[in-house]
Amino acid sequence: MTRICLDSNVLVAAFASRGLCADLVRLVITEHEVVIPAQVVNEVRRVLATKLRLAPEAMTAVEAVLERCKIVQQGSTPSPVKVRDPDDERILADAAAGGCKLFVTGDLDLLSAATGSPIPILSPREFMTLARGGRV
Repeated sequence: MTRICLDSNVLVAAFASRGLCADLVRLVITEHEVVIPAQVVNEVRRVLATKLRLAPEAMTAVEAVLERCKIVQQGSTPSPVKVRDPDDERILADAAAGGCKLFVTGDLDLLSAATGSPIPILSPREFMTLARGGRV
């Protein structure tokens, strides 16, 4: 079972609509261990509740999914790579500290830093291609 970190953009897309990210979250939750930095959890809750105005019943379903994940509290370990956004650096550092073996994001800044990262950083499509090929 691989520890996989999902970024907020992947989770929001999964909870807001059907499609690639929803399929990805279902797969990761059933076949792997999901590790999510607390900062990501807070952002997902905020975006879904305030920006997308998800119904209370839908938010209850989101919370049920989040309860199945390991939430990593913000640490003080420095980020393994430098990216433009310090929040992204913190999230990557917390994912590394949480023992994640993969980080899945749609964030182009993080994806562009993938070559220097000790944790492979994949787009949702790249992850699903690997997973469908049995390589995750």
